[in-house]
Amino acid sequence: MAAKKNNQSNTVKDIKYYQKKFWRIFAYGLLGLLAFFLFASWGLFGSMPSFEDLENPDSNLATEIISSDGVVIGKYFKTNRSQLKYSDLPKNLVEALVATEDARFYEHSGIDGRGTLRAIFTLGTNGGASTLTQQLAKQLFHGEGSKFLPFRIVQKIKEWIIAIRLERQYTKNEILAMYCNVYDFGNYSVGVSSAAQTYFSKDPKDLTVDESAILVGMFKNSGLYNPVRNPEGVKNRRNVVLSQMEKAKMITDSEKTRLQGLPISLKFKLESHREGTATYFREYLRDYMKKWMADNKKPDGSDYDIYKDGLKIYTTIDSRMQAYAEEAVSEHMKNLQQQFFIEMKTNKNAPFVSITQAETERIMMQAMKNSVRWAQMKEMDKSEDDIIASFKVKTKMRIFTWKGERDTTMTPMDSIRYYKHFLQSGLMAMEPQTGAIKAWVGGINYKYFQYDHVGQGARQVGSTFKPFVYATAIEQLNMSPCDSILDGPFMIHKGRHHVTEDWEPKNSNHTYRGMVTLKQALAGSINTVSAKLIDRTSPEAVVELTRKLGVKTEIPVQPSIALGAVDITVEDMVAAYSTFANQGVYVKPQFLSRIENKSGEVIYEPIPESHDVLNKDIAFAVIKLLQGVTETGSGARLRTQGGGSGDNRWTGYPYMFTNPIAGKTGTTQNQSDGWFMGMVPNLVTGVWVGCEDRSARFKSLTYGQGATAALPVWAYFMKKCYADPGLQVSKAEFERPANLSIKVDCYTRPAAVVKDTTQTEQNTEEFEL
Repeated sequence: MAAKKNNQSNTVKDIKYYQKKFWRIFAYGLLGLLAFFLFASWGLFGSMPSFEDLENPDSNLATEIISSDGVVIGKYFKTNRSQLKYSDLPKNLVEALVATEDARFYEHSGIDGRGTLRAIFTLGTNGGASTLTQQLAKQLFHGEGSKFLPFRIVQKIKEWIIAIRLERQYTKNEILAMYCNVYDFGNYSVGVSSAAQTYFSKDPKDLTVDESAILVGMFKNSGLYNPVRNPEGVKNRRNVVLSQMEKAKMITDSEKTRLQGLPISLKFKLESHREGTATYFREYLRDYMKKWMADNKKPDGSDYDIYKDGLKIYTTIDSRMQAYAEEAVSEHMKNLQQQFFIEMKTNKNAPFVSITQAETERIMMQAMKNSVRWAQMKEMDKSEDDIIASFKVKTKMRIFTWKGERDTTMTPMDSIRYYKHFLQSGLMAMEPQTGAIKAWVGGINYKYFQYDHVGQGARQVGSTFKPFVYATAIEQLNMSPCDSILDGPFMIHKGRHHVTEDWEPKNSNHTYRGMVTLKQALAGSINTVSAKLIDRTSPEAVVELTRKLGVKTEIPVQPSIALGAVDITVEDMVAAYSTFANQGVYVKPQFLSRIENKSGEVIYEPIPESHDVLNKDIAFAVIKLLQGVTETGSGARLRTQGGGSGDNRWTGYPYMFTNPIAGKTGTTQNQSDGWFMGMVPNLVTGVWVGCEDRSARFKSLTYGQGATAALPVWAYFMKKCYADPGLQVSKAEFERPANLSIKVDCYTRPAAVVKDTTQTEQNTEEFEL
């Protein structure tokens, strides 16, 4: 009996012992787990985000360039990530995301207890337990993390801690928006906004249900479910998402069946710095922002970074006008280029005209030294002879053509000569009253030709300089457009106005018209009249006026500038002409409206710059002079139905404009540069056309003059603008000053109608010597 009691006592002792041991282990384990969580939250197992980090997670946001009509026309990024608010997300995408990734998202506080227990008991075979908030924590602060189990456990606990903090810090909607903003969808697109543009060429709000389902399917694994590389796998994954939406009663069974039957339809467009709209302007803006960032710091004194700070740069560019301008340049240049290639077929030294072999070799050598190939081989310590030899070896390359890129084989030397055949163009359009630049096209294709012919390249302006001479004469000599002057032989003798030898300008047709009005003289672009006017006013006075008109290039104080022997950028020419349209007030061209940080706070707003140059009467008198050019001069083809020189290359012809237009064509010596400056009351546009090298040019005036080379770009652009009533481009008369003191309404003979436009237009375009 005693032995039995003893056994029972030992059994009871053993049970109590193990119970006590279990609870001790449990307590130690619980304390250890709590300590583990506490140490993790303190950052002992690696840094944890601070309160400030949670408030402002480093999300590497792309800087967006936004047009005046609210369109994102480009981005600066290393990671193409754009930020959306919850209100910007389409409802179908939010529903699909919650139904597929975290069905109890609105019920938990960062950690899904039921899901976690299920994952533990099934060892993850029945799905994981990561909530959307945990996935956001991982994306923001840790990335994919380690594959080593102990480290992975540490990271998982840190994700839990961060998830709980995020849930305390943000609303559910804010968490959803943040998650949609940070996920990497591949192809350089991070976030739903970038992905929608890259894969569907849409804003997120315009995504259809099946498109949203495709993007949500990519959240599982964007590398595997990439619609460009794996359309079949993406379709299967999309259909799983649609099934989850039907299960959550977000769509009906019939809708699910219909949507699952749809093919994968993409409008894939890889966002690139070198492609897209306004490429030349965006590069010009990038250079400007580098200087801006050097002078403007963040409140804490650190530097801004346009590649990750998510700035919003609001520009004056109008996306519609920009598109029309790019289309106008593209349509005309590929049209005119055909003619250029035809002319060059019989030129053994194409595309160069009338230059020596030595000059040709100098141009080609300079082009070689400016090439990427030369720079790369220099870095490899190759000798100059070896480098030059490599330019004569055939190699495979992809080249630009107006019919698209083409793979071919040629020597690098031949490719240099090939690219020098291409006609280039620069176009800028600006509101004269505000200085707001509305369109900027710096060349024909930024990927292949990076030189900007609007803000970077100054070229000889030819007869487009003459209005500055006429304006000086009207101001200083009290002349009017109706005053007469003799078109006859004229000479400025050596020593006068700094000339080093006698200068006798000639008219291009070597004839003289006798007595003409100033309006007729400018319409006919008569060289002798321009020379007489600058002789009377002095070159110094003309140069002073051009300075006031905003021209920044160095202008020689010589009488020859009256005929356009001056290099000026398209940007400066447009600003100068805008002064006439703005009643004599110069307004500095402006391309920025404001800059905001990623929180929407305005951090910079430029102050417009302007100053008076001419009084209203003189400015209006110049406008009336320039209207004569489009009525009877080289710009008359804007209004006619008849033929004319280069008829088959007048892109968009016939134009048949009936509204008031002030303008001026310009052609430099040997047809190296063609210009047209065109104005209506609320839009001034300048166009330049020419080859990179001035020795590469048309052989004759027929296609080389500004009226054929540049004017059609302006006309095609304006036709597009007028066809879009939302742009409100004016067709009205230029504003006439009250109590106008200068006679501008000159007598014209009723029979003064251009009958033979071919002869008239060629004769009315004069050239600098």
